[in-house]
Amino acid sequence: MPFNLLALVYIVSVTIRVLLAAIMKGAFSICCFVSLLLLQATAEEDFTSVLRDRSHIDETLRLAAEEKSGDYAAALERLRKIYHTSIKPMEQAYKYNELRQHEISDGEITSKPMVLFLGPWSVGKSSMINYLLGLTDSPYQLYTGAEPTTSEFTVIMHGEKIRSVEGIVMAADSSRSFSPLEKFGQNFLEKLIGIEMPHKLLERVTFVDTPGIIENRKQQERGYPFNDVCQWFIDRADLIFVVFDPTKLDVGLELEMLFRQLKGRESQIRIILNKADNLATQDLMRVYGALFWSLAPLINVTEPPRVYVSSFWPYDYAPETSRELFKREEISLLEDLNQVIENRMENKIAFIRQHGIRVRIHGLLVDRYVQTFKEKMSFFSDPELVFKEIVDDPDKFYIFKSILAKTNVSKFDLPNRDAYRDFFGINPITNFKALTAQCSYMGGCLLDKIERAITNELPALLSSINSGKQPGLSSCEATGCGEKPKNRYRKN
Repeated sequence: MPFNLLALVYIVSVTIRVLLAAIMKGAFSICCFVSLLLLQATAEEDFTSVLRDRSHIDETLRLAAEEKSGDYAAALERLRKIYHTSIKPMEQAYKYNELRQHEISDGEITSKPMVLFLGPWSVGKSSMINYLLGLTDSPYQLYTGAEPTTSEFTVIMHGEKIRSVEGIVMAADSSRSFSPLEKFGQNFLEKLIGIEMPHKLLERVTFVDTPGIIENRKQQERGYPFNDVCQWFIDRADLIFVVFDPTKLDVGLELEMLFRQLKGRESQIRIILNKADNLATQDLMRVYGALFWSLAPLINVTEPPRVYVSSFWPYDYAPETSRELFKREEISLLEDLNQVIENRMENKIAFIRQHGIRVRIHGLLVDRYVQTFKEKMSFFSDPELVFKEIVDDPDKFYIFKSILAKTNVSKFDLPNRDAYRDFFGINPITNFKALTAQCSYMGGCLLDKIERAITNELPALLSSINSGKQPGLSSCEATGCGEKPKNRYRKN
């Protein structure tokens, strides 16, 4: 039974006993009344000493501050318009989604930052969400326990009232960003659940609680592709909390696979050593070193992710532990979370621009394949044999090298050559037109529109958002507004 219920039952029982004794003896004196008040105050003091002060959460995350929702909504609408008018036409013309399997919906553009919780079972992921949202001991808290308790992917998001949403409903709602999850099948949708509640923090961020990793259970027993689903959430997460506790530091096959999926997302990863107040300081230092030793082979980067050491739950720290250190670590983590919330619009613009660059590269490559095919075709040539030769050995025809030579594309941004063999196996080359033919009198050319969005429109939108932080810097000064840049060092 939760502690607050025990305290309440205890107070009520003592009150009843004192009243009954006073009535039976006919001596309900002032002394009895004073004793009753002292007893009640003592019980309340014991109760409040157990719960931790949460005022620093609201203060660090600035939940009491009013946001300029109108400016944010206007920027989102402008971003959505740029995507639909300048990027999506080329995306559809050259079927980019069939290559990358990543379609951006309006729900994904307007979605809030996503914080993903990963890690072994019963390390405190659900308890941490309950603590951040103040749900502990309420009827709406996420279920927690010493045994594996979370078997579903739980999305905690903002809503006008508290209610649960089935995964099938979430995937069918086009206004949300979860419709692409339908591709993982009905078995997974039954393991997906959404919880809506009116909370100030959820107006700015969405939490995703995942099933704990159990190394002695095969992935096939889950009934759905667990790693593929994790990858979908990892690709869209703005912040990834990988949670451990001192008793679960072993690394098995499933956890190793998870860290492989996190490659390239090191800047979003935050490692949390939870339940740190269960150990003495000397033992905690040993566990901290053991955690790094276990994760070193999995995170092959020069600068390892930040590790936060604390106990993220609502009850007070254990006595004779480094409570000041734990408090500073917790505030540091909250500041990290607040930074992601504050920069959500900038991150959204950068994400759409990065997507636009990939779509542009894909369009240039398909255009080069089309041109090479037309150049090699003759009256007596077999179209299938000619194109098979081009797809099997694109370097022989300088397809990728010509893109690097004629455009400002980095070689590190070029996709895998083998991906286009599969892509053209599904989409015949005759289904595509050259970029020079993708122009209209009213709409302009697809290539010009996407390049204008990448080089001018999206940077100008980003500059307009940052104008409040950097006064005196106009969007035209930042981007040139499409004009030819001036050489400041050239003499007039």
